[in-house]
Amino acid sequence: MADDFAAWLFNDNQFHHPHTTPISLLPTSAAAFTPRSKVKVVLASQVEPWLTQTLERVRPVERPLNNVQQQTSFLTETLSGPNAMWSLCSIMVPKATDSELRKDSNPPVEALFNYQLIHIEAYVVYVDMVSQHEVTFKFTPKTIETLIKYHKDIYSVDVSASTWEWAEKEQQLKKLQDRFVQAVNRYVFRTGVKAMEGLEEDGAGELLEGRGEEVKSAIMGLFLPLHGELSTFSDQHHFSQLSYLVGAKHALSVA
Repeated sequence: MADDFAAWLFNDNQFHHPHTTPISLLPTSAAAFTPRSKVKVVLASQVEPWLTQTLERVRPVERPLNNVQQQTSFLTETLSGPNAMWSLCSIMVPKATDSELRKDSNPPVEALFNYQLIHIEAYVVYVDMVSQHEVTFKFTPKTIETLIKYHKDIYSVDVSASTWEWAEKEQQLKKLQDRFVQAVNRYVFRTGVKAMEGLEEDGAGELLEGRGEEVKSAIMGLFLPLHGELSTFSDQHHFSQLSYLVGAKHALSVA
């Protein structure tokens, strides 16, 4: 299956899994470098008991949620609010470059001083309970900014220091950084709509049932090595590789 998917991906220059929502069908707010806008919500023709229970749990006041129209309106309003930020996962990364890390004979102490957690937050851009039964998340600007800063100030320095010298090394490092900026801005996370069970008041939420591990794995897959052959990849082929690496439930949005 993985080989078939890779062949399909590279032959057709697509950025998504053939059995998930095509990027072209996602709302424009899912596109890279596009500001946040009202969430698009498409519910089934009949109310789902589990969704009704979830919405009743988080509604701040008594509000009718008896039909699809009422639930669509409430969910759109709730997920579009300024506080509707979801916690997807946290990743542990070094606080400084290798040369600046503190050395200590006590491993726990060394870890305490040398590592930090980056909390990955996102907001919902699309809820689809008709076609693909998925919910789509996009990283918040703060999360994107934090990841880019870490990649530039720490990861790039370390990967450069651990790589041999060649004539175009600095140029390739700049390309690596630019491609990371593009990738982290294009990235969207799509998962089963039951993820909405993690919804909390004010539209915030947390991924449950191990879904956060998928996001964590995807993010780490965006940190690519520096090597002399990097310049031979076209941008489109490069992003296709990233899409395959991060898995079927992840995508790099186009536009």
